[in-house]
Amino acid sequence: MTLATATNEHLANVSNTLVYSSMAVYTLAFFAHIAEWIFGSRSKVARTAAALTSEPKAAAPAVTVKSAGGTAVLERPQVVTRSATGSRDVPDGPGAHGGDEQGDLYGRIAVSLTVVAWAVETAGVVARALSVQRAPWGNMYEFSITFSTVAVTVYLAFLLARKDIRWLGLPLVTTVLLDLGLAVTVLYTASDQLVPALHSYWLYIHVSTAILCGAIFYVGAVGTLLYLFKDSYENKLATGGQPGRFATSVMERLPSSASLDKFSYRVNAAVFPLWTFTIIAGAIWAGDAWGRYWGWDPKETWAFITWVAYACYLHARATAGWKGRKAAYIALIAFACFLFNYYGVNIFVSGKHSYAGV
Repeated sequence: MTLATATNEHLANVSNTLVYSSMAVYTLAFFAHIAEWIFGSRSKVARTAAALTSEPKAAAPAVTVKSAGGTAVLERPQVVTRSATGSRDVPDGPGAHGGDEQGDLYGRIAVSLTVVAWAVETAGVVARALSVQRAPWGNMYEFSITFSTVAVTVYLAFLLARKDIRWLGLPLVTTVLLDLGLAVTVLYTASDQLVPALHSYWLYIHVSTAILCGAIFYVGAVGTLLYLFKDSYENKLATGGQPGRFATSVMERLPSSASLDKFSYRVNAAVFPLWTFTIIAGAIWAGDAWGRYWGWDPKETWAFITWVAYACYLHARATAGWKGRKAAYIALIAFACFLFNYYGVNIFVSGKHSYAGV
């Protein structure tokens, strides 16, 4: 065994250790986020919201009008809560901490632990790259650990820009743990060199943008899913329904459905041009590597299907009859296409992109 080989194996082991260590810290962050939500549910804000929806609502006082020879009783006019069709005057919730100081403390601890886990995982990705002396995107294991790192980077970048999206912390950390767990158990592949077709600077351009797009699409998908839940909750309140105490405690701390919808739309709209560039860059790379720009390979086809789905979503948002929930369903279908393009095509479908296996 040469010195270079021994060094590469050592770096690969260091990478594995760092990835496992990041999982341990992410787990601590997960429990800290859980504590933030639990203490937030005991806050004054959460208790008040639960009381408003769990207790029977008092009947509105009647309006009495005296007339000659008798008294006429009229029903009180209905209070209009919507300022315009499809919108509501609903303020954003206080966040997972629910306005509780102890809940906010646990939330800050969770973010701090997430930063530490992100730093450790980033070091693991760098060590993996050094062990193979190339970009660490040659197989699904490397793609997965890099994807989760970039997803957390996007989340932390929003927080650094003072965007109030700490509500994203719990679903993000949960998904990262699932992603890393799948990576180290099912998708793990030992360090190896790339096939000749991948030895190109387009690897850094095409795959890096694909990872970034996927991470941002994920953030948009979480916002869209929460929008659907919050919109259903607001609809139930608007129609006089009484959501359960748990649903109330959670939903009252999230941003309003309008805010979640706007956030998801802006995220998806911002990254869509980059996804378009990703497909174009892949076509150019295919021309250099295989002598043709487009061959309807399964990976190429599903990348295009994903592009069409997100294009339909953006078009639906510009069409009056397809705003709101209908457009949100299209956004989730589009993200499902992205996930299938990554997991389904790579594992179950054979094609020119199958050279790296898992």
